[in-house]
Amino acid sequence: MAEEEKFTSLENIGEFGLIERLTRDFPLTQGSTIKGIGDDAAILEHLSGRTLVSTDMLVEGVHFDLSYVPPQHLGYKAVVVNLSDIYAMGGRPTQITVNLAISNRFGIEYLDKIYEGIRHACEVYEVDLVGGDTTSSYSGLILSITAIGVADENEIIERSGAKENDLLVVSGDLGGAYMGLQVLEREKQVFQGNPEVQPQLGGNEYVLERQLKPEARKDIPELLAKLEVHPTAMIDISDGLSSEALHLSKQSKLGVAIYEEKIPIDPQVFKLCEEFKLNASTIALNGGEDYELLFTIPIEEHDKIKGNPHLTVIGHMTDANAGTNLITRDGASIPLQAQGWNALRDSKEPS
Repeated sequence: MAEEEKFTSLENIGEFGLIERLTRDFPLTQGSTIKGIGDDAAILEHLSGRTLVSTDMLVEGVHFDLSYVPPQHLGYKAVVVNLSDIYAMGGRPTQITVNLAISNRFGIEYLDKIYEGIRHACEVYEVDLVGGDTTSSYSGLILSITAIGVADENEIIERSGAKENDLLVVSGDLGGAYMGLQVLEREKQVFQGNPEVQPQLGGNEYVLERQLKPEARKDIPELLAKLEVHPTAMIDISDGLSSEALHLSKQSKLGVAIYEEKIPIDPQVFKLCEEFKLNASTIALNGGEDYELLFTIPIEEHDKIKGNPHLTVIGHMTDANAGTNLITRDGASIPLQAQGWNALRDSKEPS
């Protein structure tokens, strides 16, 4: 029989003891961090440029299911999704704060594992944990991260800077995170029907990692700088390609045309879409949680990215009167709709 996992009640340690335990192994690496955890507030010193701040909240039962999300992965992902927003504005993340609401069904050991993932993300992305808060919850676990970053004033990339005829470019490939979720949900249902059946996850490693342990594309701003490419607008793909393209379109007061045949989709996603009887293009457009970067560049810079395996031109910005459209494989023009993740809905199902 497997050894029963240790469970230490949170009541036995108290809030300050809990914070001290969870944050004890977070060294400070950023020169801009003057004072981290341990006082009423952190002290930061950014001597030049602009400060960027982004925050995101993950709620149990809405954004994650603890029946198949390991606590280490949850901590890691919570950090990454916030850092992605900083990279999407051309910035460099430097610090984070962590707010945690927890119920008494979680022991200290479980929270240690969440912070193990947070610590690993801090190491990978070279950011400092400088503060946060903990409180009780009657409705499960809530994890909220605030990310702080810096950028030179002339290097900040907003959503509103696109120009007519700019090319629309995406990093990586799309749809993997959503199909990873479908695999996990399927295996959960099988297990609930028969707990003796072991999950069948083999061969789906890529999409499972895209869902459980995504990575922020910190390499893309570095790549663009090396190629001397100058994005005019940028956003990360958290809610789905269609939603993010519409954000760029609205903020820049332009239309947009996306070509279905140009959307990058991994072969494993195509295979799983056939298995689940789903349309791969629909999943790529609306699935969300890919955390790739979507951006526009002047058409004159096309040759600088042509053939680059990390970047794909999927469309272009148009006059506002042309509308926002998906150009299908057979040449039909369909109005683009935001059918991806909606934070005020309870489920994540592309329409």
